[in-house]
Amino acid sequence: MFDAILGLLAGRDSSAARGGEDDLRACVAALMVEAARMDDRFDAAERAVIERLLADRFSLSAPETRALVAAAERAVAQSTQIFRFTDSVVQHVDVADRVRIIEMLWEVAYADGVLDPHEDQLVRRIAGLIHVSDRDRGLARQRVLQRSGRDPVDKGVSRA
Repeated sequence: MFDAILGLLAGRDSSAARGGEDDLRACVAALMVEAARMDDRFDAAERAVIERLLADRFSLSAPETRALVAAAERAVAQSTQIFRFTDSVVQHVDVADRVRIIEMLWEVAYADGVLDPHEDQLVRRIAGLIHVSDRDRGLARQRVLQRSGRDPVDKGVSRA
């Protein structure tokens, strides 16, 4: 199963119809890894958040989750674009679940306690590509900030 996912993520398998749930898992994992890597650091806190979110969202075991994240990391390292990941999300996910994916991306972006401007830009770009409105993107961000105990008015963007 994970060889097929890695093939999809690496662009070797362009069969969108074949993917279904595996395709969605792979694409969401890749988007989350991309968000974590945007500040040139992929730390343990971000990895833990990604693994928790993927396991919860897709009912995966710990070994399945680790394998999915590892495959997503390899694919993102080899990829130059996110369109194939976002396109699959648009094709397989309704709007409410797309908003939840944006919320998951905000959780990854804030996992290390600081929102890097590149992370912020990526989440905004992904939201546009998967047709999530600015309003829904902003509300998803506020929910993440509220759960983390941060002030929802504080954008948390690092000025360094």
